[in-house]
Amino acid sequence: MSGKYQSREERKKQQNNGKTKPKGKKTKQDTIKKVFLILVALGIVGILSGVAVFAYMVKDAPKLDESALKDPIPSEIYDKNGELITEVGSVNRDYVEYEEIPKLVENAFLATEDVRFYKHNGVDLIRLGGAVIANITDGFGSEGASTITQQVVKNSFLTPEKTISRKVQEAWLAYQLERKYTKHEIFEMYVNKIWMSENSHGVKTAAKIYFGKPLDQLELHEAALLAGMPQSPENYNPFKYPDRAEKRRNIVLSLMHQHGFISKEDMEQAQQVPVESTLVSEEKRNQDKNPHDSFVDQVIDEVEKKYGDDLNIFSDGLKIYTTLDKDAQTYVETMLNSNEIVQFPDEQFQAGITLLDTKTGEIRAIGGGRNQKVQRGFNFATDSKRQPGSTIKPILDYGPAIEYLKWGTYYPLEDKPMKYSDGTPVNNWNNTFLGTMSMRVALGMSRNIPAIQTLQAVGLPKAQAFAQELGIPLPEILESYAIGGLKKGVSSLQMAGAYSAFGNNGIYTEPYAVKEIELRDGTKIKTTPESKVVMKDYTAFMITDMLKSVVRDSYGTGRLAGVPGLQVAGKTGTTNYDDATARKFNIPDTAVPDAWFVGYTTNYTAAVWTGYENRNTYIPAGDNQKIAQKLFKNLMTEVSKDIETPDFPVPKTVQKVAIEKGTSKLASEFTPKDQIIYEYAVKGSEPKEVSKKYTKLDTPVSLNAKYDQTGNSIILSWDYPQENSEGVQFEVSVSINEGADQVLKTTTEKGLNIANPVAGGMYTFKVSALRDGQRSDPIVTTIVIPDKEKDKDKDEQGNNNEKDQNDNDTTTDEEPANTTPGTTQGENNTGTGSTQTPSTNTSGTLPSNGTNTRKQ
Repeated sequence: MSGKYQSREERKKQQNNGKTKPKGKKTKQDTIKKVFLILVALGIVGILSGVAVFAYMVKDAPKLDESALKDPIPSEIYDKNGELITEVGSVNRDYVEYEEIPKLVENAFLATEDVRFYKHNGVDLIRLGGAVIANITDGFGSEGASTITQQVVKNSFLTPEKTISRKVQEAWLAYQLERKYTKHEIFEMYVNKIWMSENSHGVKTAAKIYFGKPLDQLELHEAALLAGMPQSPENYNPFKYPDRAEKRRNIVLSLMHQHGFISKEDMEQAQQVPVESTLVSEEKRNQDKNPHDSFVDQVIDEVEKKYGDDLNIFSDGLKIYTTLDKDAQTYVETMLNSNEIVQFPDEQFQAGITLLDTKTGEIRAIGGGRNQKVQRGFNFATDSKRQPGSTIKPILDYGPAIEYLKWGTYYPLEDKPMKYSDGTPVNNWNNTFLGTMSMRVALGMSRNIPAIQTLQAVGLPKAQAFAQELGIPLPEILESYAIGGLKKGVSSLQMAGAYSAFGNNGIYTEPYAVKEIELRDGTKIKTTPESKVVMKDYTAFMITDMLKSVVRDSYGTGRLAGVPGLQVAGKTGTTNYDDATARKFNIPDTAVPDAWFVGYTTNYTAAVWTGYENRNTYIPAGDNQKIAQKLFKNLMTEVSKDIETPDFPVPKTVQKVAIEKGTSKLASEFTPKDQIIYEYAVKGSEPKEVSKKYTKLDTPVSLNAKYDQTGNSIILSWDYPQENSEGVQFEVSVSINEGADQVLKTTTEKGLNIANPVAGGMYTFKVSALRDGQRSDPIVTTIVIPDKEKDKDKDEQGNNNEKDQNDNDTTTDEEPANTTPGTTQGENNTGTGSTQTPSTNTSGTLPSNGTNTRKQ
């Protein structure tokens, strides 16, 4: 067996003889092969290791979350005319679609940031190679190789730190981003994400901030400046560092020329433009900061309150159309933040103002306070809740009385000592009592006790419901609320809303600042609240007419708020301190913590609160308590100029009635004029009873006129019934020779002497009784004063006639003088007049030398 084996071995050797390679050559080839295999193995290991390292580095990379690519976009707020007011948002960014980006702007950014953007797939290997070399020679992080796609990834998902791991993640996500989105979409993301200093993002925002221009109006040098900023936005801020910004701009221009986007001539011309010559002025920048902040506060609050679960005003890029009147808002801000229009006592004195459209409830302007420094700070017009004082009386007292009890404006109320239902005494502000007065006067004089009486008559539940319908939140109600002692207080916005319903025929619209919201996809949401009828038109009108007396009539407390030529209705209001607070802070009795004026015309309603943020800082007695009225007057004058302001129309449900003062009865025909007031009543509920307080005054009696020849005077005397003589005066008038009547005197006496009458003159006297404006019928008497010269001539002529008759032998019997029944013929030689009772017929012929007395 072994032999056989040996033979095979031998045969094999023999077969291989001559074919075996030389030993040295075989060794060299084996070495090369081994090295190759080792290199391949190392390569495979390297690749596998690289893949493993890559996989390890990217395993913690964030997912390509589409929502993270959607940038927060601020919302735009427009005024009532559709003009942009401002923007609000978590970031200051005006979003621009790719189609809206001018080619000039795109080229500037491409030349500066990523000229091969449209040629790579997210990572530019050529640019990466250059950056690697630079990082090896100059240190890691010395030069970036990030493409625009990578910058989008970095700004959306990654931290700004410069590490290998972050760069690997950045490249990986950039590759994914390029697979999912188009180049145009990625470029759009980029120009909207970039930080541009001045608390802003995006190139469109930057164009507006730095140049005051829309993007499509930028010039070459301006586009280049913006394209150079993303490398280091703070260092290249042209407002802060114009020299650095200009150098960086010029580099961008040279890059644009280098890459063929612009000519050399265009580059050189643009490089010659000084940066500072094109920037927005500092004055304009200051004006644009937080414009109309108080009004914008209300806009934000409304959107969040109504749509907070569905819309985010700070990030959804909404277009919000509002009710703002920019001119009115600017005037309010000027009025509050200077002493040009109204003088304020000090810098701490505060005010809150709301201006509405009376008919629609649209907020035209809001004055949130004086000297406000903080954006979205405390708003004294909308956030402040202070006691309203007497401005609540139309809402809780007199409005409900007219609505539910149908009281007329004449309704009598007695201003007298009284107590609340629990026995607590009540006083007026000046601790006086004025007796019976009409509801109009009680409101005009702002008397507290009549107001409390009215609330008690209405009943607390009805008054509470009436106020709630007017937007005044009253979870509870006490009798003290009748004069403004509310526990939680109200804002000027709420008071303006309530009063506007009185000026709008009883129709209430909750005050609102937002009319419409437009979403980014063009969807529009109407936000105007619905109006509702909350009271009868007669209630609204009669409250309005009484509030006009507050401003117009001599007893009104709001006369300082009146505007010449305007029909203004309104109410003053002040609050007071409780005894403990007054003692603790040594506050005078005449000082107040709050002073209000709320009023309206047919066009506008304004509510003004004044006081101090710290309620224990008081407003002293005097002009400072009238500042609310002055603010109202100036504001209403300003917004009403150059427009027609009609008076409040009288509804068919009311009628005017003549009322006897101090009663709820109609004036009689004998009621003195000064005791008659003309007021309004609800039609069908007007008073039916006629007052019998006044009857026709008795006419004076026994009027006698006698001529005193010795003293050359007329002695006039009369009498009057003693039982009706209290308070009576007598008016004596005379007519000479049938001329016009002239009043001689008004007296309490029953006689009068008239000196030096004209000889031969005929004097007709009238005497009337007067009391409280009431006048009796007159009693009349006439006397002719003797003329001695004429009488002498007549006597001589008479003797001659008698002689002629004797000569003619003619005799005529003399007839007696004609006398009117009920009269007494006077004595011719003395001129004594006759007397007639008031019932005597006065017709007849007067005696030549006598008197005739008659009632007229």
